[in-house]
Amino acid sequence: MKLYLSSRNIPALSHLPLNQRLTRLNQAARKLSLPEKMLLNILKLLILLPLFVFIMRASDNWWALFWAALVIMAYPLVLKPVQYALCEKYLSDNQ
Repeated sequence: MKLYLSSRNIPALSHLPLNQRLTRLNQAARKLSLPEKMLLNILKLLILLPLFVFIMRASDNWWALFWAALVIMAYPLVLKPVQYALCEKYLSDNQ
């Protein structure tokens, strides 16, 4: 499984403009199998759960808000490459 940081780096989408890339990725995401969708949802949960823990701890420690902001920034950096990798095999069907 090859990870792509941008949809521009996916070979099947590299020649398309942004709107068409996003449309094709959404179509491919709808074709994900149930285990793949579950993997993405569990990954989302594992990323968002610490965010809420840090927000709850902000009343005791203001540095927790800093860590919460880092988790928010890490969310797309972790999730999007995995989503692109899982959707890549369904992109050839959309052409």
